[in-house]
Amino acid sequence: MHTLHIVSKAPGHRRFRECLGMVGDQDAILLTGNGVIAIADTHIQLPDQVYALTDDLQARALVNKDPVPHNCTAIDFETMVELSIQAQRVVSW
Repeated sequence: MHTLHIVSKAPGHRRFRECLGMVGDQDAILLTGNGVIAIADTHIQLPDQVYALTDDLQARALVNKDPVPHNCTAIDFETMVELSIQAQRVVSW
């Protein structure tokens, strides 16, 4: 993975839209905070590699969706750290 984009803003926020415009083919998005709301919105085009923090999904009652929208992978904080280490670059939005 080239860049890991960590997005904590809700989908309607300007920074969320800016992030989507910057995501490349080899990039991934990690949704945190209110950013996880994006997995419930089928009108949003997310890249192939999308992760979301399980705690934030649970806090917003978005856990255990079947099927998980946008092929999002729920991860814990330990996996978040591993993804951050694997990425060549990390950008927080």
